[in-house]
Amino acid sequence: MITNQDRSIYLASRSPRRRELLAQIGVRFQLLLFRERADGESEVSEETLAGETPHDYVVRVCRAKVESGWTRMQQRTLPRSPVLSADTTVTVDGGILAKPANQQDAARMLEALSGRRHEVLTAVALKYDERVELAVSRTEVEFRVLSAEEIHQYLATGEADDKAGAYAIQGRAGQFIAEIRGSYSGVMGLPLYETAQLITRMGTPQDRRGGA
Repeated sequence: MITNQDRSIYLASRSPRRRELLAQIGVRFQLLLFRERADGESEVSEETLAGETPHDYVVRVCRAKVESGWTRMQQRTLPRSPVLSADTTVTVDGGILAKPANQQDAARMLEALSGRRHEVLTAVALKYDERVELAVSRTEVEFRVLSAEEIHQYLATGEADDKAGAYAIQGRAGQFIAEIRGSYSGVMGLPLYETAQLITRMGTPQDRRGGA
């Protein structure tokens, strides 16, 4: 079985939180960053599709990211190693709260979460050749009631920028959370239990070649 010291993967993510979480469980990794296109758009679209459920959305985007990461590794002729990617979304009333487009959008999201329970879905995928291992973490989070002033002050910190649901559980938004049921690391952006399981299932280099 592969050990923590033997594990070496590519992390296809810009998120510093995911880097910290991987390091926390002793996984050796190299960054495999996506590049923005000439038009300023991301290499992988995170737009929702009509009628798409939050689960289907987060799985689709995560799979697209890991496939794009594998392609990027090949294009750069880097040494072959498993590629890890993840995607997080927040859902309330069946709707998807992805990354806010601006502060007005972020305020709308926080108002929707205020005094309510919502669900955080994080999909994580690991790819090697044609094989893809994927898992989804589901966590229920309850926010206390937030005042308009609290929302304004929080947005002024910039912490909501580029965060699904417009908040970061590991930051100042931690004071908003009355209860959490599930994976704290999953809400941060990388569920450690599921990630470790995927790496273990992918196996040793010999296992990968043999399709075990």
